[in-house]
Amino acid sequence: MDRSKADDRTGGIVGILALAGIVAAVTQTLVVPLIGDLPRLLGTSASNASWVVTATLLAAAVTTPVAGRLGDMYGKRRMLLVSTLPLIAGSVLCALSSSVVPMIAGRALQGMGMGVVPLGISLLRDVVPAERLGSSIAVMSASMGVGGALGLPFSAAIAENANWRVLFWVVAALSVLIGALIRFLVPGDRPAAAAARFDLPGAVGLGTALVCLLLGVSKGGDWGWTDGTTLGLLAAAVVVLLAWGRWELRTAEPLVDLRVTARPQILMTNAASILVGFAMYAQSLVVPQLLQLPEETGYGLGHSMLAMGLWMAPAGLMMMVVSPLGAKLSAARGPRTTLVVGSLIIAAGYGVSLPLLGSTAGLLVVTLVCSTGIGFAYGAMPALIMGAVPPSETASANSFNTLMRSIGSSVSAAVIGVVLAQMTTDFAGFALPSEEGFRTAMLIGCAVGVLAAVAAFLIPVRAASAPDAASGDEGTPLPTVRADNPA
Repeated sequence: MDRSKADDRTGGIVGILALAGIVAAVTQTLVVPLIGDLPRLLGTSASNASWVVTATLLAAAVTTPVAGRLGDMYGKRRMLLVSTLPLIAGSVLCALSSSVVPMIAGRALQGMGMGVVPLGISLLRDVVPAERLGSSIAVMSASMGVGGALGLPFSAAIAENANWRVLFWVVAALSVLIGALIRFLVPGDRPAAAAARFDLPGAVGLGTALVCLLLGVSKGGDWGWTDGTTLGLLAAAVVVLLAWGRWELRTAEPLVDLRVTARPQILMTNAASILVGFAMYAQSLVVPQLLQLPEETGYGLGHSMLAMGLWMAPAGLMMMVVSPLGAKLSAARGPRTTLVVGSLIIAAGYGVSLPLLGSTAGLLVVTLVCSTGIGFAYGAMPALIMGAVPPSETASANSFNTLMRSIGSSVSAAVIGVVLAQMTTDFAGFALPSEEGFRTAMLIGCAVGVLAAVAAFLIPVRAASAPDAASGDEGTPLPTVRADNPA
């Protein structure tokens, strides 16, 4: 009976944290069905309206590493609760907005709440029994895919059948619910060292570099890749990153411990994460367009926004279905193997897309295969990170890994955007991405998936000298999950 109650309690904790991840992911895709109507709804230009999307990306990138570090210092559960506050405030502000400036501010606040996912994953290490940790991490990681998949049909259905403000009121209510559930049902984690000091210069430096980098990458297609603003931002990102790295190496309590990050297991996991983030995002840029382009193009399938969202939804649910399988593979062969397998499955999904681009069912197969690989990979990466850092750095290391995936997604958007913008065809006087452009984009996704598998394979395997080995590389205490279990 006691064991059953413990299992029920663990399941409840994981469910609450997974719900938080789902809501965060829904928030990211919330405005996609509204993009075309935002200039009219907010009385602004299309260029200004695009900042409604960009603001969330930038705010999430800047604040996620900060939230992770603060979670290690003051408690992950406490920072989870804090992270729900901007989600609530941003959602309410967006719901009340009638012009573009408050909408952008609200979306930026929503972006500040995106740290709930790495914080939730890190909290699992402290509040979930060791035998349930692997499967719990996999479920929590899959929540991002579920939320992203459910967000599109949810947003499209409300946008087509109700007032668009309802979208933000629903997210605000869900965020309040999540905050209450965490407050009353999720236990606290171990306290951090009292002497810890927050690295404010490091946070400002990293935030500045990320804004310059991601702004240059995300807006380069609009401004022009040879435009002075684009080149200036990218150059500034390099200069600030170098200065930031020098500061982090010299300060006693850095925001990101670069010496730990440079350890081979963490370094190669982060490299693979960038590539997985790229590969994950590429198909999400291609498939929705193919589903919605007019049938008269010869390769478009002519679906509505709502129908497109419904066809994309099973892919996100597939991540949740396969996450226990990935956890079992990690338990048997180690998370490195799971990451390699997941990356290869992603590459295979892109590979099989080439003969299937002309049918809705074929694209469904492509998204299901790719999401299977993403589910495997997303569950393995946090396990690899936590297998190489001490408990006192779990949240900051996971947050940094999440940032690496976000950078990969941003680069993917830029690269695939350039490909589709350059390879076009004329349709009724409008330039649309050509079928060859879509095929090229899928081939790029396939190649990056293979590269991710290679990077994952190069993650060093640490063999335990005994089942109860107490330390890892350079004296780091080993957590429950190792890079690979000895066969």
